[in-house]
Amino acid sequence: MLNETKMKKKKKMQAYFSKGELMVLIPYAIAFYVFIIRRSLQISHDHFSKLYGLRPGWLFSPQSLNDVSDAQWRNFRSNLPILTVVFTLFAVLTNAFRTFFNLKARGMSILWLFISFIYLFYLHGACVIFILSIASLNFLLVKSFARTNYFPFLLWIFNIFFLIFNRVYEGYSFSIFGQHWAYLDNFRGTFRWHICFNFVILRMISFGYDYHWAQQGSHFNHEKHVQRCHVCKSGKLCYQIQQERNISENYTFAMYLCYLVYAPLYISGPIISFNAFASQLEVPHNNYLRRDVLWYGLRWIFSLLLMELMTHIFYYNAFAISGMWKLLSPLDVFIVGYGVLNFMWLKFFLIWRYFRLWSLICGIEAPENMPRCVNNCHNLETFWKNWHASFNKWLVRYMYIPLGGSQKKLYNIWAIFTFVAVWHDLEWKLLSWAWLTCLFFIPEMVVKSAADSFQAESAFGGFLVRELRAFAGSITITCLMIANLVGYVIGPSGVNWLMSQFLTREGLPVLGGMFLTFYVGTKLMFQISDAKQRKQ
Repeated sequence: MLNETKMKKKKKMQAYFSKGELMVLIPYAIAFYVFIIRRSLQISHDHFSKLYGLRPGWLFSPQSLNDVSDAQWRNFRSNLPILTVVFTLFAVLTNAFRTFFNLKARGMSILWLFISFIYLFYLHGACVIFILSIASLNFLLVKSFARTNYFPFLLWIFNIFFLIFNRVYEGYSFSIFGQHWAYLDNFRGTFRWHICFNFVILRMISFGYDYHWAQQGSHFNHEKHVQRCHVCKSGKLCYQIQQERNISENYTFAMYLCYLVYAPLYISGPIISFNAFASQLEVPHNNYLRRDVLWYGLRWIFSLLLMELMTHIFYYNAFAISGMWKLLSPLDVFIVGYGVLNFMWLKFFLIWRYFRLWSLICGIEAPENMPRCVNNCHNLETFWKNWHASFNKWLVRYMYIPLGGSQKKLYNIWAIFTFVAVWHDLEWKLLSWAWLTCLFFIPEMVVKSAADSFQAESAFGGFLVRELRAFAGSITITCLMIANLVGYVIGPSGVNWLMSQFLTREGLPVLGGMFLTFYVGTKLMFQISDAKQRKQ
């Protein structure tokens, strides 16, 4: 009875303190974003004539400019109308055939193969030959060696070899196989095949491992999982269940090829495992009702309009592309870096959710990328789980767990992030980004381990732990920004310049303001997390 009274008193004090804290945090956050917006408008207006990648816009007035300096966003944006027409036709056709002819996995795989290869021939032309050749060799490797203990080693060597050589030789030239094939270089399509093939490599590894594990027998405890999973308890099928389904009759060449080149997810994902894909081709997902899919689409349109507004008034990426950040003050460098990170988040959010939307309409539910806003992540682990979330699930299943999981976490993150960097591109700045991220992970893991082992019994102890976590969060966010600036803006050569700018009389107050702002942001994230827990 005494313990219950103490607990109630403790919770009451926490609630009182939480309300008082919010009274300080919210005004600070509002003031911060008002300042950021005003300063962003000012520097965009002052320097627009020196920036690359600005084009005539369509918002506000004929004289407005739009930041389309990012090649990936520019290409996606310009091809959006034709992509929408094409995927509308694909969705109508496949859903009609499934309904009228009651097609299951085998029939749908053949239908999607036919549609997807039309799509691929438009994208890559004669280079589809390279895709089919490498995919066929991988299938033979899987079928020949999947029952052996050394199969994972062979699978990784084969796929990393082509991951690197595809980039080194820029997708190869037909002329290297003989001059009588050189004429095919005139029919290479509209999109470089070796860029998209990075996603195909992930799918080839997924097929290989899923088939390898199917030969060994499943150790997945279905009943135990259902008891713990809130998605399964609600009557829906979670992604874990879809991955562990018995689909032994679907490891065919047609299903494999269909998985590799499935049109809605081919260009950029999200990434889905072979087992989850094949099980949904047999029985379409039931987690999204029609009104849910419609609402998903409307939210995407709203996000697109938000992106258009952002690129018309803030030229963050143009500053990074133009190298203008070298001429800015430390405060403005921080604003541009913060803006670039938010631009990148919204860009990938729109691209990934667009293709996932079409996949949902066609009956395949892929994992959601970016389920949490970039401004609501206060540690590296949360950030990477919620950025390219489907890739994170892939890495956990096919790299992290096979390498030893949490028992060898300190070591296997180096292999994982090095692979992630090489998978993105063969650039030193990406390897620098990967290794910096690993370095920043180490103190976070040590602090998290210490925090988990410490139990605060008093209210003051709980307050102290929370403050230390907020302080650690501000340091983590700063490290995260530095790693992303090195990887995507300034490169490794810009690190010394960055340090020299911030470790000056002008830069140190900015650095202190950054820490304070990220500390406040972390405390707000705690408040959001607490509110969600109370709601649940």
